[in-house]
Amino acid sequence: MRFQGECFRAHDPAWAWNPLSGAGAALKGRRFNWPGLETLYLSLAPLTAIREVSAGFAYRLAPLLLCSYDVDCADIADLATEPARAALNIALPDLACPWAADLAAGREPASWPIIRRLRAAGHAGILVPSFAHGATPEDRNLVLWRWGPDLPHKVAVHDPTGRLPRNQLSWR
Repeated sequence: MRFQGECFRAHDPAWAWNPLSGAGAALKGRRFNWPGLETLYLSLAPLTAIREVSAGFAYRLAPLLLCSYDVDCADIADLATEPARAALNIALPDLACPWAADLAAGREPASWPIIRRLRAAGHAGILVPSFAHGATPEDRNLVLWRWGPDLPHKVAVHDPTGRLPRNQLSWR
């Protein structure tokens, strides 16, 4: 499928100078990427982005930066609904796996073989439900392994007035 729309990301202000980076996810791996695989995690709604970064505990927020992104990305696997997952032979429990506990125990998360298969089939990313604490069925995320400034995997941060810093030295 082709995803066109606005997405959001809440992240550490220290990365404000590089809001299109997937390097943080690549450090240790996450639910939908293993170490070394840069991945851009976006949400379809601002509150979903906040739930994702705060583990659902919005009353205990650390400082964060909320950015809006314009996305026009082809080659997205739609895993947001049961019929869409069934068409790709993907089970929700594998997506919802306890990835952090698996990594801590030295096990590969059940979601990683799915990601390998989808990437090998040419998918640039996935549309998935949010598994954050407090997420509702309407909360969804767009997870990208391929993105850049141009089509067919175009992602641009919305910063019309140039408020984002240009490098890490300009952010304290």
